[in-house]
Amino acid sequence: MYKPLIYDDDPSTTTTTTIKPLLSRASSFNGALTTTNGPLTSWFHNKRRRSNSDNCLLSALPDGTNGTEGQQTIAQEVTHVAAETFLLTRLCLKLLSYLGVGYRWITRFLALGCYAFLLMPGFVQVGYYYFFSPYVRRSIVYGDQPRNRLDLYLPRNSDGPKPVVAFVTGGAWIIGYKAWGSLLGQQLSERDIIVACIDYRNFPQGSISDMVKDASCGISYICNHIAEYGGDPNRIYLMGQSAGAHIAACTLVDQVVKESGEGDSVSWSSSQINAYFGLSGGYNLLSLVDHFHSRGLYRSIFLSIMEGEESLKQFSPELVVQEPNLKHIVARLPPIILFHGTADYSIPSDASKSFAETLQRLGGKAEVILYEGKTHTDLFLQDPMRGGVDEMFEDIVSVVLGGDSEVIGKSVDRRRLVPEFMLKLAHWVSPF
Repeated sequence: MYKPLIYDDDPSTTTTTTIKPLLSRASSFNGALTTTNGPLTSWFHNKRRRSNSDNCLLSALPDGTNGTEGQQTIAQEVTHVAAETFLLTRLCLKLLSYLGVGYRWITRFLALGCYAFLLMPGFVQVGYYYFFSPYVRRSIVYGDQPRNRLDLYLPRNSDGPKPVVAFVTGGAWIIGYKAWGSLLGQQLSERDIIVACIDYRNFPQGSISDMVKDASCGISYICNHIAEYGGDPNRIYLMGQSAGAHIAACTLVDQVVKESGEGDSVSWSSSQINAYFGLSGGYNLLSLVDHFHSRGLYRSIFLSIMEGEESLKQFSPELVVQEPNLKHIVARLPPIILFHGTADYSIPSDASKSFAETLQRLGGKAEVILYEGKTHTDLFLQDPMRGGVDEMFEDIVSVVLGGDSEVIGKSVDRRRLVPEFMLKLAHWVSPF
């Protein structure tokens, strides 16, 4: 059905298809698949006000600096960090009451500790950028629910409106946090792209429907207010990673269903999304629940996150678009571009291939790019920390900046954040 193209570290092994792709290394949308190697008070200086059109729209209140917040004091920063740390610790402790502590979880926590230690040089540098860069606007309120905040990563160059990537972070629906997108935000903002990292309620603070509602509310805020931060409302792209890819896909499909008259009123339109980027995501939960159980995300916990076994189909985008009365919504979806590593054991790459094939069969615009030998975290963490030219990020930039060949040609040779031997060890001990 498709002619594979595997990407590895040796460019000489690459072959190409005869169909002209959207990306230089991907298949065309309708052609064959291609493969390659958390209640605390906010300290905002501006009062929030609701939009009359939707209760999740809160206006951005500019302070005379093109819609951005004033600089916060160190004391406020420390207070915020302490508050966020307390929230995450409380959620983790509550999570442990659901999990119990068995051998499998002990070994995974140990592996996670080793993995984090090996990448710590990179985490420290990215963390410094996140807390002290004047180009990062942290914790902008987008809704009235807990953790309805987002971070903005702004380019240094403020000339003209910039394209925007709305990013939903991963974290197994349990430990997702907006700061996880710092590396992505830094990297894409260096290419004149605004990145908005959306935070959302995690389990057990919320279930999947709460996560989808939060993501939709965040996207709505971006679509309606990004111009106040120098973004182009006509060039917005949606992206998610791992569990975030699943949440973002659910949000997008749910939005299209609403626009088709099958749901409630809307505060943003799927037509405002130029494309969807899914990184290492899963889109058919029925086929993944047993796999997650074998990986330590036990069935009972996963079903609690997804609001019961009867809801798995409802929150499986791949299955929703195949519903006889909903097949027509596929044509309304923006182009779907899925990225996955072939050595991903957390969510097998077949999950992306199957979703793309389903969309193509129904007449949708979809493609998948596979990276040979890459794990669940290689594409999102290790590779960017390696420095140099990042293959997957260049693929994203080529789509977002597709009309600006001059900017695309200026690939950024980024500095290394972590020594190579530590990256290789992190790849080996990674619990993902």
